[in-house]
Amino acid sequence: MTMNAKRRRAHAKLAALPGVRPVRRPFGTGAATGSSDEFDVYYVRTGRKSAHPLLVIPGGPGAASVALYRAFRRRAALTGLDVIMVEHRGVGLSRHDDAGHDLPPEAITVRAAVDDLAAVLDDAHVDKAIVYGASYGTYLAAGLGVSHPERVHSMVLDSPLLSAGDIAEVRAQTRRVLWDGTEPGTSNLAAKVRRLVEAGVVTSKDVQLIGDMYGVAGPEVLCRQLDLLLAGHDWLWAAVGFGARNLLERKTPYQHEPDLVERIAYRELNYGAEPDGLPLDPAIALREMATGDVEFVAEPYDLVSAMPQFRWPTAVLSGGRDLTTPPGVAHRVVDLIPDAVLVDLPTAGHSMLDTREHAALQVCRAAAQGQIAGLGSRGTELDKLPANLTVRLLVGAIRLAARAEGTVPDVVPRAVRQVTPS
Repeated sequence: MTMNAKRRRAHAKLAALPGVRPVRRPFGTGAATGSSDEFDVYYVRTGRKSAHPLLVIPGGPGAASVALYRAFRRRAALTGLDVIMVEHRGVGLSRHDDAGHDLPPEAITVRAAVDDLAAVLDDAHVDKAIVYGASYGTYLAAGLGVSHPERVHSMVLDSPLLSAGDIAEVRAQTRRVLWDGTEPGTSNLAAKVRRLVEAGVVTSKDVQLIGDMYGVAGPEVLCRQLDLLLAGHDWLWAAVGFGARNLLERKTPYQHEPDLVERIAYRELNYGAEPDGLPLDPAIALREMATGDVEFVAEPYDLVSAMPQFRWPTAVLSGGRDLTTPPGVAHRVVDLIPDAVLVDLPTAGHSMLDTREHAALQVCRAAAQGQIAGLGSRGTELDKLPANLTVRLLVGAIRLAARAEGTVPDVVPRAVRQVTPS
């Protein structure tokens, strides 16, 4: 795709924002230098400059940084934080070569994206950063620790991705919650899911949507939604599914652009693992979302072998209801990194950066103040902080819709009653 006039205008507007800078980068790691082999990777820095800024790496791959997290950076700056975010190559401001054409596939790799992070720190004159990665961003954060360990002051891994083999724990936790009901409070939920699967209403293609709803709303609210489906009222499910597809799959310029970078997810990180033939396989939904080849080729890092060599303070954030990067993966990461601290938020889902921003900002402040070691005892406190406004509105909408069908008592949870801008 070539940059059209509308996109050029949007690009120019975003590139002119305060704190936004381009860095010349080669198409690939080890590529020859020269104008035909280089392009601009953009980054943004917000807040009063400090010796060790927060390098915040969002998930995806596909999430932009400059536009999508503008409000987050503003709120972070108000709390005194110095934040750097890099627009991932192949996404948003970093999508095109100098002629305005999409980057070639060979330019889109994990190792190249990791080297971009180090190049940005060079341009920003930062020796060491506090590296905060969320979801896929944790893999880039850890990759920076492997390839450029001298640039890491401390690290926060929010909903970590460890390896291409994570799919085994993702499948196991998904089925413990949604099929077997062996996790506390999920037996009723699993029974409803099994009935819907047997009736052909729910398939593995719905697992990601159900898992996301479980993560942000919890088993009780999800049960009410499934009650509507069991009663034949599928309008809300269709509406939520449409919204989720637009949010997760629809390409939105300078916000969410997974089309070029999905090759990382599938080729290097095994997002579309070979289906195992059992019920509720999360890999099936991810294979359906792909627009290109879904076959796994090779993983860029062996983090299982590398993490025991990490020598900086590290906090690992884990949502108790996360079915995307489940708690079992986070616990394994904590066991691998010397003296790492587990921060468990029992009622949270996936990615505190995106669903529990209040908690994420508290963690960022603790990291900036050199207090990572104390975060392990603060999980319950952080878990009580309100979820993001969009999450609270979604939960409220599901409850109100279910109540209209007579399936939910006239009770609105405290988190919904206390809706305030996040």
